[in-house]
Amino acid sequence: VQLVESGGGLVQPGGSLRLSCAASGFSFNTFMMAWVRQAPGKGLEWVSEINNDGTHTSYVDSVKGRFTISRDNAKNTLYLQMNSLRPEDTAVYYCAPRVAPYFINNEYRRDFGSWGQGTQVTVSS
Repeated sequence: VQLVESGGGLVQPGGSLRLSCAASGFSFNTFMMAWVRQAPGKGLEWVSEINNDGTHTSYVDSVKGRFTISRDNAKNTLYLQMNSLRPEDTAVYYCAPRVAPYFINNEYRRDFGSWGQGTQVTVSS
């Protein structure tokens, strides 16, 4: 399994970014996928999920109406469009399939599995 996140950067409050996650080594189109993030000094936080064919999405309350998750199964790529960014969105963002060892006991864990390097999002003026 290989997950390669990209698209992060430094942006002012109110700005936008589009994150991408290139996946390989597994049947991407058969798995629900998620974005999670980790802010400095904090634990891993689930941000959003999308089912295998892209017809159902879910979001943490703090990003509802601002972030949009999508996927292109032909390109084995997951996306996260982030608008109206806030300083509290600052974190390293990771993508993961909703399957063990990434998803265990109803939570995403970075203890096991081949996680990507993540992409840093910094929202600051």
